[in-house]
Amino acid sequence: MFYGANPEIFVKAKELRENMTDAEKILWSRLKNKQIGERFKPQHPISIFIVDFYCHSKKLVVEIDGGYHKTQLEYDNGRTSELEHFGIKVIRFTNEEVLNNIDKVLDVIKKHL
Repeated sequence: MFYGANPEIFVKAKELRENMTDAEKILWSRLKNKQIGERFKPQHPISIFIVDFYCHSKKLVVEIDGGYHKTQLEYDNGRTSELEHFGIKVIRFTNEEVLNNIDKVLDVIKKHL
């Protein structure tokens, strides 16, 4: 798999890690340090994309979609399709799902692990 050979993608990923949304911060606080049994990496480059959270051992991407994602459904679907072509499963949650019911979000993630 091609992990973003363009050095700029790594700079952008670092910026995103330093400026997580509230929903990303909440989910990361529950995913880091293998709290649910697997290691996740936040804001991780895969190919030309930066995904919100990635579990390499299970080839699972967890995305949190904010309001602007409603205007880019075609892009998000294409991105998901390309990642699935690499054998990576993508699951998506809204900001509201993470902010309002983190335990349910974690249960769904655990089922996919």
